[in-house]
Amino acid sequence: MRERRYGRIVNVASVAGKEGNPNMTAYSASKAGVIAFTKSLAKEVATENICVNAVSPAVIRTRILEQLTPAQVDYMTERIPMRRTGTAEEVAAVIHFLASPDASFVTGQCYDVSGGRATY
Repeated sequence: MRERRYGRIVNVASVAGKEGNPNMTAYSASKAGVIAFTKSLAKEVATENICVNAVSPAVIRTRILEQLTPAQVDYMTERIPMRRTGTAEEVAAVIHFLASPDASFVTGQCYDVSGGRATY
């Protein structure tokens, strides 16, 4: 009997790939490409029991935010209904789920980790 294998691929995109960000055209376009790549690849490898998904974080509290002014961070968080940045642990929890056997029938999806900014 042939062993049943499975695989999990989780790509990291950005809410910018869904909504676009002003003055970040190339970044937004590249993240939109990650989302489309995820959806296409998921359909290609589904019969091989490989699940391919993506996460699209909004503003996450990481060291990169230290390069921005408080006004820039405020501008971004004002668009988040929860009115805060996310944490790396919150993104990791979604990735952990998508990489686990619990997500064995989830493929071709883009999960937002956005505090309600993207709701589609």
